[in-house]
Amino acid sequence: MEIMEKALAEGRNTLSEYESKQVLSAYGIPVTREVLVNDLDGLKAAAGQIGYPLVLKGCSSEIAHKTEKGLIRVDIRNEAEAASAFEEIMGQMGSGAAVLVQEMVKGQRELVIGLTRDPQFGPCVMFGLGGIFTEILRDISFRVAPLEKRDALEMMKDIKGHKILEAVRGMEAADLDMFADILIKVGQIGLENDAVKEIDINPVIIRGSRPVAVDALMVLDRKEG
Repeated sequence: MEIMEKALAEGRNTLSEYESKQVLSAYGIPVTREVLVNDLDGLKAAAGQIGYPLVLKGCSSEIAHKTEKGLIRVDIRNEAEAASAFEEIMGQMGSGAAVLVQEMVKGQRELVIGLTRDPQFGPCVMFGLGGIFTEILRDISFRVAPLEKRDALEMMKDIKGHKILEAVRGMEAADLDMFADILIKVGQIGLENDAVKEIDINPVIIRGSRPVAVDALMVLDRKEG
């Protein structure tokens, strides 16, 4: 893909969140509505297009852990808050950085979907509990790509916390067909793009019943590219 080719030509081995989600979107994976901006005029236009409340994130291919670096502001409700958050984030980043203006996705359930390229088996798709629990609980399952729908549905049942996908505490049951489609497509990205070494989509938030990719990171292998 052109986005990956450009990154590799620039000597980069990671895509920014914005670039990563452009790849996901090109494969039909649902992502947050967002606009990349680098000045206050762009911020104002993006806010008008998306609508409050907003999330603002520092965006650069060199930034993998935005939360730890204090580059995320959530639940921004008006123009003054947005401008203040924009100035703070830009002030913490170097030249060439930008801010991702993003819709705020409300949902209490967070999952992780990913891909890793195994030396023996090739692209392997991962599914599990997301958000802060990903590294704590390590409740994940794997399948080797390509996936059939049956494989994707089995993956979701394999995790210990699979009941999170059911109707619980007034929340709708997750759309398992949509989740299966995302898992299949993530495998497809790995199969069709040899340069993709890893994909980390975390969190995938369930909004109502539908999953939305809220953050994403792609790691490239320059040798393959």
